[in-house]
Parts: sequence; structure tokens; C-alpha cells
Amino acid sequence: MPVLRQLPRWAWIGGGALAFVAGLVNAAGYLGFRRQSISNLTGSTTLLGTALGTADAGEALHWALSLLAFVVGAMLSGIIVQKSTLKLGRPYGVALVLESLLLFAAVPLLDRELSAGLWLASMACGLQNGMVSTYSGMVFRTTHVSGMFTDLGVYLGHRLRGLEVDTLRVRLCLLVIGAFMFGGAAGAVLFVHLKEHTLLIPAALTGLCGTLYSLYRQRAT
Repeated sequence: MPVLRQLPRWAWIGGGALAFVAGLVNAAGYLGFRRQSISNLTGSTTLLGTALGTADAGEALHWALSLLAFVVGAMLSGIIVQKSTLKLGRPYGVALVLESLLLFAAVPLLDRELSAGLWLASMACGLQNGMVSTYSGMVFRTTHVSGMFTDLGVYLGHRLRGLEVDTLRVRLCLLVIGAFMFGGAAGAVLFVHLKEHTLLIPAALTGLCGTLYSLYRQRAT
């Protein structure tokens, strides 16, 4: 019989929490002054292409910097975490605290409707997405859900053909999609009252989680 893969409880909790944070950040971006997605890059890449096609240098620069910021965030994750395989004990706390600082720094800039705030938030999302990469051969992303919906469709097709389905992956997809969606709903509710200060909530959450994880890691070593 094949060995049933399992995802540890801390990974379920952490993955759901990070997907919630990303959904909240993305909602704040969509509802903000530029109506911009922050945590995923498909639309941003398209808008960079259209800006180049229409020779709109200002817009092209903005979208290029948004994409670059996300990549820089992922690069920082690679420097800090170093390994792409999810494992308890790696320095995720440092990455989370840095993500928190980036989100905190973005708020006053967004208050003044400066695009630099969006670039900092995008960098924070790139850092988060790079931090949690793979586990037991599964791609584990928390800042966008296109791949999760694709996997669900593929697995439904496999089920209809009577093929074996990776139930762990299906559950992970449902967790990330649900948490991301719930984060978006929470972001919409909070934005009514807090506007750009909505980002203070995910900033505080990631900072708290990063600090607690770092303390746990220090005691465990």
C-alpha cells in the first residue's frame, strides 16, 4: 500500500494564516487608491505589457517596479530561509518579522497615495510567497490561488476518470483558497473603517507570529 502523506498541524495552521494575510493585503490593494492587486502578478504583468504597448512610460515604470519589488521580496526569502522545502526549525520568524516591517512601512506611504507603499507591500508578499515553497513534493503557495484552482480542476478530472486522487493536496487547496477568500472578506470589512490602515492588521499578525516562532525556535535549539 502507498504511504499516506501527512501535513503537520503547524503547517496547516501557518499556511491558512498566511493565506488569510495575503487575501487581506490583496483586498486592501484592490480597494485602495490605485485599485491594484498586490499579492499576485498575472494582472500586473498584463498591465505592464499594455503600458509598454501604449507607450505609457509612467505606467510601465510603476508596474515594472511592482514586479521587481515582489521578486526582491522572494530573493530576500531565499537569503533568509535558504531552503525551499517546508520544515519546522528554519528561520521563518526572521522572514515574518521583515514582512511585518515592510507592511508597517507601506501604510504611511499609502496614506499619502504614494505608489511606493504598494511596492513595499508587494515586496512583503514576495517574501511570504518565497518563504513557504514546497512540502513533500507539493507546491505550497499562499499569496495567490490560480494554481490551487487549477489543481482542483485536474483532480476532479482524475476522479471522473476513476484515477487515484491526492486527497492531501485537495485539502491543502481548499484550505488556502478558503483562507485567502476569508482574508479578502475581512479586508473589505476593515477597509470601510480603516482605509489604508487596514494593512496594520496583517502587519501586526505577521510580526506577532514571527516573534513567537523565533522564541519557539530559540528554545527548541
